[in-house]
Amino acid sequence: MLAGNGRAADETVYDITIIGGGPTGLFAAYYAGERDASCKVIDSLDQLGGQLAALYPEKTIYDVGGFPEVLAKELAHRLVQQALQRNPTVCLGEQVLQVDRGSDGVFRLTTTRGTHFSRALVVAAGVGAMTPRRLHVPGAAELEGRGLAYHVPSLEPYRGSRVLVVGGGDSAVDWALMLEPVADGVVLIHRRPGFRAHETSVRKLKESRVRVLTPYELRALHGVDQVEGATVFQNQTGEEGRLDVNRVVVSIGFDMDLGPIRDWGLAMDENGIVVDTRMATSVPGIYAAGDLASYPGKLKLIATGFGEAATAVNHAKTFIDPKARLFAGHSTSRKH
Repeated sequence: MLAGNGRAADETVYDITIIGGGPTGLFAAYYAGERDASCKVIDSLDQLGGQLAALYPEKTIYDVGGFPEVLAKELAHRLVQQALQRNPTVCLGEQVLQVDRGSDGVFRLTTTRGTHFSRALVVAAGVGAMTPRRLHVPGAAELEGRGLAYHVPSLEPYRGSRVLVVGGGDSAVDWALMLEPVADGVVLIHRRPGFRAHETSVRKLKESRVRVLTPYELRALHGVDQVEGATVFQNQTGEEGRLDVNRVVVSIGFDMDLGPIRDWGLAMDENGIVVDTRMATSVPGIYAAGDLASYPGKLKLIATGFGEAATAVNHAKTFIDPKARLFAGHSTSRKH
């Protein structure tokens, strides 16, 4: 159930409130339904799906079980379908600012739009707010949105274009490979000789028609109302060259901001919220799952988040109802 606009306070006390509507949060919502727990999902974005829907809808994902490959937007769509089966309440465009626990054990969540109440919480807020790192070269600020972009929500605008991709991580390599079939030409530059992307992606890059320049950096962008070219330079020799491109995609990382989460009284380390094997935080009744959950040996994968979500929800269920079984059985045994 999608909550309406302009709400002030929902006096209903939910069993489990999930903070974050990305892949991990959506799977947690599904699992809360499996445990017959009343559930609410709160997300600061205006749509469910997290980064999959907002930043990388056209990216192909290969490391989710059951999908040899799947577009991010399709995976997000299926996760939303799964999560909404038991009609959780969904509140979008709403950031949780403060979490307090009353004398009755109920958590009070103060957000940018109202107040919510819950017996247990699962924090699945990814890595917090993500802001793409901007280029600081001549022409970049003036041409942002005029051929310069920091993510690719759709491939169609790039059809027939001459594209420069800047970066050396997974996103840069993935975007270069995605754009190659639709663009008139793709050049990828990276400031280091090697790439940080997955080995399989790097192999595909080498086998593609993408022109790869390393170790190269961007010196300047040219154009008035639209990108008309780019000057790049070899950072070991200083040799410069001009590229005839009319679109530039930059993927040089993100600045992460956990925002108000740091003020919720949870034990944290440099990687996020510290949890134990139950996904329990230092505050009883609050659990964390997904990229923000930190423990030794952590792998930040969507697949990992799914398992953590199930673990967090099952333990949240026993927290609010100590008589409940930790593991209620496999979904194949449920009555439809």
